[in-house]
Order: sequence, then structure tokens, then C-alpha cells
Amino acid sequence: MAGGRAPARRRAVLAAVITLILLASVSFLLSATATSSSSAAAANSPASRLAVVQRHAEDHAAVLAAYTAHARHLSALSASQTDAFLSISSRLSALASRLSEAFDTQSKIQKLSDTVFAVGQQLLRARRAGVLNARIAAWSTPKSLHCLAMRLLEARLANASSIPDDPPSPPPELSDPELYHYAVFSDNVLAVSVVVASAARAAAEPSRHVFHVVTALMYLPAFRVWFARRPPPLGARVQLLSVSDFPFLNASYSPVMRQVEEGNRDVAMLDYLRFYLPEMFPALRRVVVLEDDVVVQRDLAGLWRVDMGAGAVNAALHTCFGGFQRYGKYLNFSDPVVQGSFSPRACAWSYGVNVFDLQAWRREQCTQQFHRFMEMNENGTLWDPASVLPAGLMTFYGKTKPLDRSWHVMGLGYNPHIRPEDISGAAVIHFNGNMKPWLDVAFNQYKHLWTKYVDTEMEFLTLCNFGL
Repeated sequence: MAGGRAPARRRAVLAAVITLILLASVSFLLSATATSSSSAAAANSPASRLAVVQRHAEDHAAVLAAYTAHARHLSALSASQTDAFLSISSRLSALASRLSEAFDTQSKIQKLSDTVFAVGQQLLRARRAGVLNARIAAWSTPKSLHCLAMRLLEARLANASSIPDDPPSPPPELSDPELYHYAVFSDNVLAVSVVVASAARAAAEPSRHVFHVVTALMYLPAFRVWFARRPPPLGARVQLLSVSDFPFLNASYSPVMRQVEEGNRDVAMLDYLRFYLPEMFPALRRVVVLEDDVVVQRDLAGLWRVDMGAGAVNAALHTCFGGFQRYGKYLNFSDPVVQGSFSPRACAWSYGVNVFDLQAWRREQCTQQFHRFMEMNENGTLWDPASVLPAGLMTFYGKTKPLDRSWHVMGLGYNPHIRPEDISGAAVIHFNGNMKPWLDVAFNQYKHLWTKYVDTEMEFLTLCNFGL
């Protein structure tokens, strides 16, 4: 009995546990369903739906505000760019207007230039008629220079045996193309002595420098006396020449000689002889032409190493910096020949220091071109024949290489405001202008640069009242 009651109690307990579990499960399911139903009911209520709509509206409003701000930014940027474009357009219009005015001004300047040239031609004709000779008045040789030439001639006559003529056969080194050759055309013996002395003293190898001095026949004895008494320093060489040493220079070959013989006093023979360098020195390949109003301060051997480039015959200092000194200043552009062959805006250059490639000169037949221009200008219609520069500008048009400005500083004969550092750094200083260093009117701040090369021990200088 007792054994049978124990299993029955266990079954009863197990059934009770199972029943409790089932009841708990049913209760959980019923409560979950109720919660779900209440949540769904709450979600589907009007208040819930209104909240959702409100949130969406707020989101859309935020997006719209962002787009509005971006649109405002783009609008401001567009307005700024529009203002910038309008400003640029206004400036371009103003620039176009200025350019138009500039071209109009250039046309007026050219007309004025033509008028000035025409007036110059009238003055030229007046001079030829004997009314005025401004050139002679402006460039009259001072009495002291006349005195010096006369004293030297007297010394020549008094000591003819001690002052020999140049030998009939020049030494071979005078035509050696491996040396450094200069040409100086002048009748001013004192000025030439300074050119030679300053260049020789500045040279690293003075004995390699040869100076070919070409003067008028009447002054040749004076030059011989000077250089016999005062030979070039440091072994440099000087060859003294005159027109008579070049038989080809006659009226049948040279328009220059023909015009001089016909009495055209505006053609300065010595100035124009530079256009015959290849014929004068047939053995040479390169020659440097120096004016007689320069002083050399640095070795010039580097000029023989200047790269002339293809087709260049002349290397010279260009003078059109700052917009000045262009071809329109020197040539008569109302003449059809000038107008059709040259540009008035082409950059001019200067004599003073010029490197001439004689081989290129011969190849380009520059002397023949010069002859053609001289014949066309016989009446002075293309340029003022009193100036040799326009003839050079025409002859070497498109054949001139710019020379670095450190080689040649100009203006010491007319400009009192040249920077000292430009003068001290220049290889050659040029006293171009009316205030030459051998005149009393020379600028005091520059004069010593020239006088320090004058041989003051030459007794004729004190006899002729040179104020050095």
C-alpha cells in the first residue's frame, strides 16, 4: 500500500507542475498579445500619425533651408563674378580706347617728324646757298687744337730727318688677322692719343692691339710727329693713314668722293670712310671702330669673341630703350623709298664702339648697298648728309646685333646725371655731345676721366693754352 501511494503522489506533483507551466505560458501569451494590440492601437491613433507627419515636415523644412542657403551663396557668387566680368570689360574698353588714341598719336608724331624733316631740308638748302652753315658753327675746331696741329707741323718741318714717314711696306703684324685691330677716323691728334693710350693701358696684352688711324692728308704729318715723340704705351702699335693710301677711293668708284669733289660740304669725308673698311683692310676678318671722343676703361679683347650670329655685320649699342631714338627720328619716312624699305619703329643704334664682321660685310655686299643709298640721297632727300649715322642705319638695317650696355656708356658730352656706377662699370665711356672733354665747357665731374690719359709732358700742350 505504501509503495503504491508514493508513485501516485509523484504523478500528482508532476501533473501539477505541468499544469502550472501551461498556465504560465498561456498567461504570457495573453499578456504579449494585449501589449501588441495596445501598441498597434497607440500607433494607429491620430496623435501618433500627427507626430510622424510633423517630424517629416520638420525634416523637409531643414532640407529646404539648406537648399535656400546654398542658393543664396550661389547667387552672391554669381553676382560677384558678374561684377568682376563687368569691371574687366570696362578696363578692356578703356585700354582699347587708349590704344586707339596711341595709334592716332603715333600718326600725328610721324606727321610732325615729316614736317620737321622738311624744315630741315629747307635749312639745308639755305646753308648750301651760303645763308647759314650751322654744322661748321657747331663743330668748329677750337683754337687750341689748331695751334697744336700747327706746332706739330712746325716740328715736322724742323726735324724732318728725325721723324720718318711710314714705311712703304707696312710690317706684317699690321695686317695679322689674329691680332686685335681698331680703326679710328679723326683729325684730332690729341683726342686720338687719348683713345690709343687708354685702350693700351686697359689691355691685358697691349702688344696684340693695333690701331689704324685714318686722318686727312693735311693732318697726317702732325700725327706722325705726335706718335714719333709719344709712341703708344706698353707695345701697342699704331698705323697712320690718309685717303691717299687707298687708291680705290676715287670719284669713279665712291659716291662719297664724288660728292666731296663736287663741293658738298655736308658730307664729311672722314666720317664716311668707315663704309670702306673691307677694302681698306682686305686681310682682316673683324675690326672695332672707335670714335675719337671715347675713353677705354677695360680690356676690349672680348669684342673679338662677341657672337655676331647669322647675318649680322655690325654689333653696336642700341639706343631705343625708353622709346626714344628709333629709325623715324633719323630718316625721311615721307619718301617712298624709305617708307617701303624700313620701319620707323625699328631700334636705332649708336656709333662709338662698333664691332664689324668684315667677312659678313663682304658677303652681304654692304658697301654696294651704301653706294646705292648715297646716290639716292645726293640731294639730301632721305637723310641729313651732315650726319653719318642714318647712312649706317640704312646700310646695316636688319644686320646689327645689340651690344651689351656694359661695353658702351654714352652721354658724357651732354648728360650731367649719368649714374657713377654705370660709368665705372663701362668698358668704354663716350663723350658724345657738344661738351667735349678737351673744351672749356666740358662737365667738370667727367673731365678728369679723359684728362688722366693726356700726355701732359708734351710741350706743345702748354704752348697752345690747353686748360687741362
